Amino acid sequence: MTPLVLAALTLAIVSQNPVALRASPNDSAPEQGVLWQGEVLEVRGERGDFLSVYDQRRERAGFIRAAQLRTISLQPEEAPELLAIVRFLRDTPGSEALGISYAAAYLKAAPAEQITAEAFDAIGGMADRLAQRASAHQSKINAGIVAAHLDVATQLGIQFKSYERDGNVRVCYEGDMFRRVLAMRSASPAQQARAALGLTQHACINPDLGPTERYQWDQWRAEILQKVDTTGLSATLMNRLHMRQAGVLAALAYWQTRRGDSAFAAADHALDALGAIQKNALDELDQNDYAEAAVRVGASRLAADPAISHPGRLAIQLMPGEPGQTCVALLDTQHGSQQLTQRCTFGIVWLSSARASNDGNALALSVQPLATWRELWVFRRKGSEWRVDVLPPGGDGPELGYIEFAGWHADSKHLFVVRELRATGGFHRRFESVGLDSLQTERQAGTPALIPGFDRWQDAAWRSSTVSLR
Repeated sequence: MTPLVLAALTLAIVSQNPVALRASPNDSAPEQGVLWQGEVLEVRGERGDFLSVYDQRRERAGFIRAAQLRTISLQPEEAPELLAIVRFLRDTPGSEALGISYAAAYLKAAPAEQITAEAFDAIGGMADRLAQRASAHQSKINAGIVAAHLDVATQLGIQFKSYERDGNVRVCYEGDMFRRVLAMRSASPAQQARAALGLTQHACINPDLGPTERYQWDQWRAEILQKVDTTGLSATLMNRLHMRQAGVLAALAYWQTRRGDSAFAAADHALDALGAIQKNALDELDQNDYAEAAVRVGASRLAADPAISHPGRLAIQLMPGEPGQTCVALLDTQHGSQQLTQRCTFGIVWLSSARASNDGNALALSVQPLATWRELWVFRRKGSEWRVDVLPPGGDGPELGYIEFAGWHADSKHLFVVRELRATGGFHRRFESVGLDSLQTERQAGTPALIPGFDRWQDAAWRSSTVSLR
């Protein structure tokens, strides 16, 4: 964490953006370089309103106006003042690099026995916020400042990772300070909670992890969250822990099912975590995270359903296909289990979700190809032929969403579904009546009561277990 530059006793921290390093103590002197907020320099003297400084990283000396710098001392008696500045800067957006620099100075100045988890908690929070700023869409000017601040933080020992998804780059803090907090017995429950949340972000998972590595990563995330001491936590932090646990456990249930393990406990605990959220304590930002947690749980919640078969004219039989593939056969049980049609998938087939229409001419089945994406397969008779079509949660590609069967209309010509997904503009949830002939949405609304027949003909099992009616 602490680079060589902090070993000097007479230091100055750049406090503004940007600052010119001049060849002489004059505003019109040639620039030796451009410095940014949070950079640390060695002070070698004073010339009027300028300080003579040396930049160890660039191996260059020069002059900077004293008003653009803040001199500091690394003597132990100065540590309380440095920590007070860290406390002021830690929650100030745009001052992350400056705050990290002061925190690094504090860790150098303070006696080891006096250092608590507070400084590591502050550094981790500022580094994480800086990474989020770097990931956001900004103007070229702001993006340049953020990039410079990332460079300053890197000079101070903070590491970042970048992941590309769908053409967008997500910058993530590597998390060393958070791990240090969790390793300290003196860390308070709030500090533990913030560290656990910082280490378990959904957006900061390496997209190149294979199934085994991803399963192990989600196991680790679940364990980290489980170990947090929740004694006396604020309602806000408790909600954020519950939301994160719900999403992590839902993903873990998916991977356990893929491995052939029992996923009931993970899926059930995910539902419990979602249900424990105090909705009246959610602010605007947390409302969005709550919707995300619900969609993640909704995608995998079928792992908590009992494996009950529904006898009738139509039945589903699973057969192995190519390596890693499952083939789904639709059978006519009234004619010697005659196979009507078949489709194969690399996803999880949730047999307990199979629901046939009253007239036996259609069947709905949930299939989950990804941990955060669940589709609906509709088997239907078209004349003398049978076919199977896939209804996705949305048309923007598999990312985060689910669609689930909610019931058959009495006429067996319509099925009720609910879709919930993340799309442009945020999260969307809608209840629909879909025509069986075309599989097109004929009516949709934000509440099932506005869809004719939905309340009357909805599936009882769906109503008792869905998260869409939260």
